[in-house]
Amino acid sequence: MGILSYILILHLLWTALVFCQYEDYDFEDEYGGEPDQLPYYFNPNTQVEVPRFPFPVECAKECFCPPAFPLSMYCDHRKLKTIPNIPSHVQQLYLQNNNIEAVPAGPFTNATFIREINLSYNNIKFHMIDHGVFAKLSNLVQLHLQHNELEEFPFPLPSSLERLLLGFNKISQLPGNALEGLPNMTMLDLCNNLLDDSVFKEKPFSNMKNLSQLNLCNNKLQTMPPDLPPSLQHLSLENNSISHIPENYFNRLPQIIALRMSHNNLQNIPHNTFNLPNLLELHLGHNKLKQVFYIPRSLQHLYIEDNEIENINVTVMCPALDPLNIKQLTYIRVDQNKLTSPISSYAFFCFPLIRTIYYGEQNVTGSRPSQLRTPVFRRFLTPEEFQEAEDNHEMLTQETEEDHEAEDSYFHPYYH
Repeated sequence: MGILSYILILHLLWTALVFCQYEDYDFEDEYGGEPDQLPYYFNPNTQVEVPRFPFPVECAKECFCPPAFPLSMYCDHRKLKTIPNIPSHVQQLYLQNNNIEAVPAGPFTNATFIREINLSYNNIKFHMIDHGVFAKLSNLVQLHLQHNELEEFPFPLPSSLERLLLGFNKISQLPGNALEGLPNMTMLDLCNNLLDDSVFKEKPFSNMKNLSQLNLCNNKLQTMPPDLPPSLQHLSLENNSISHIPENYFNRLPQIIALRMSHNNLQNIPHNTFNLPNLLELHLGHNKLKQVFYIPRSLQHLYIEDNEIENINVTVMCPALDPLNIKQLTYIRVDQNKLTSPISSYAFFCFPLIRTIYYGEQNVTGSRPSQLRTPVFRRFLTPEEFQEAEDNHEMLTQETEEDHEAEDSYFHPYYH
């Protein structure tokens, strides 16, 4: 073989090594554990083109820039108090879990192509954010600012923004123009703030035509938010003080897939409130409900635990049988109610796909919880599904009430 053949073989081996490094790179090698935030994967067909650059790429000395991910700069968990200068090629910037208090414009001067910024778990206050610093980032798609000290909504923002996470701050107001000019916004997380009903006076969400997920859990709301966009698919309102759902409220929200309203003050629900064509998951646990309601054909999972229901009237849930439109309900959780007998067997005609009814303990008397003959009813399970259900039940019985509240208190911001 000639020298050119040897050179060609060495070049191919080097290429394979670089490819394997990209495929096998493990965050645990650098951080000793899993990253705090779930990775956000961008469609490679929509990535912003950046100029070609030689290796190794430029990187702030305080940060880590893995050769396998040349568009990312990792500055998290470094006890940083200031934001380092960001090289022009960076598209993903991770600054979470530091001691940063301010967001000046200087470090972002050359960040022309940046698409994701994670500034969660810092000490940032609204007045310490330079005005317009985010608005100038015309390619920004995702912004993490949860777990900070923000007292106000961080506007203005770029029109390119699609996901904004502001949970666990101290935001109490939403100025009328705060959410204007965000036509691409699909997910907004405002859980665990200080919002009350006054924020709805200026209809802040009405013009967000592409919004599919809105998280308002753990605030101070007493009424259902009005004028939500029809595009909404996931709505989180748990851990508020909402006591009433207006009749026909969801007529304007036909695309709702998941609704979470546990830990509120709901007492009565109009019969057809949830007659929605796409509803799959409904959480109404930890309220004050005394009766059940109509179940739409699409619903698969129903959570009505820890209410005041004494009898589950199946004919209310399912007024008529329709063999051509079989109801899809597969799971019901009814523990911590006031049931004295299992659900009528008529339920299995109305809901032929039902697999699990979790009865658990019932609050029949004020002094001590009681348990029905069987805490869990299951049927139509394969051996594998049965074992999985057993494992899930064992985990459920080991959880504390605090675990349940923690699970119910936050609507996961990542949907696919």
